[in-house]
Amino acid sequence: MSNHLKRLAAPRSWPIEKKASTWITKQCPGTHSIDESLPVSMILRDILKVCDTAREAKRIVGNRRLMIDGRPVRSVKTPVGLMDVVSIPLMEIHCRIMLTDKGKLTAIPIPKDDALWKLCLIENKTKVKKEKIQVNLHDGKNILINENEYRVGDVLKISVPDQKIIELYELKKGASVLVRKGRHAGKIAVVDEYTTTKSTSSNVVKFTDGTETIKDNVFVIGNEELAVKLPEAST
Repeated sequence: MSNHLKRLAAPRSWPIEKKASTWITKQCPGTHSIDESLPVSMILRDILKVCDTAREAKRIVGNRRLMIDGRPVRSVKTPVGLMDVVSIPLMEIHCRIMLTDKGKLTAIPIPKDDALWKLCLIENKTKVKKEKIQVNLHDGKNILINENEYRVGDVLKISVPDQKIIELYELKKGASVLVRKGRHAGKIAVVDEYTTTKSTSSNVVKFTDGTETIKDNVFVIGNEELAVKLPEAST
């Protein structure tokens, strides 16, 4: 597998200049896909701007100063995706990876207390031994629960790094959502109707402004109030 990627071929979600140079670091396989994540080196150098070169980024990671979801990172090629919490405790830097209204991944500064939790989308559920249910989350995490009380498409607020469930945000009418993929990526909307189908067709989520998208593109970020801080609107 190639270690680098041409800038011109980089995903549209990457907040980079396409013609600044020929090559850019490519993240290694991990918990997020290439289209929905950024390599650690890009976070440090291009977004947080705490270093100027890839070599300096390697030094920060090598000294175990960078934390993702409360755990130290070992590689500058580690993928960092939506809702991941990035922290550099020695520099008192804490931020959350979000999408701008243009569909670009970015890091939003957050208070230290907010770095102790994150939102995770339930992508799948599996029955395991002893009649327990394994909830599979969008960032590769798995949580075991005793009762089948959560649905695919709902979002859990969990503590990091211990992964204890704090709160549930259901995909239902009135929920505030972030469109994470597709033509409307980065859009914030309120659910007007959620329609499930018994066929192979994707379930559809309709918004109060008349637009709609498929269920897989939607990430609930609050009910009456937003649970996360949003990026500033683009000008």
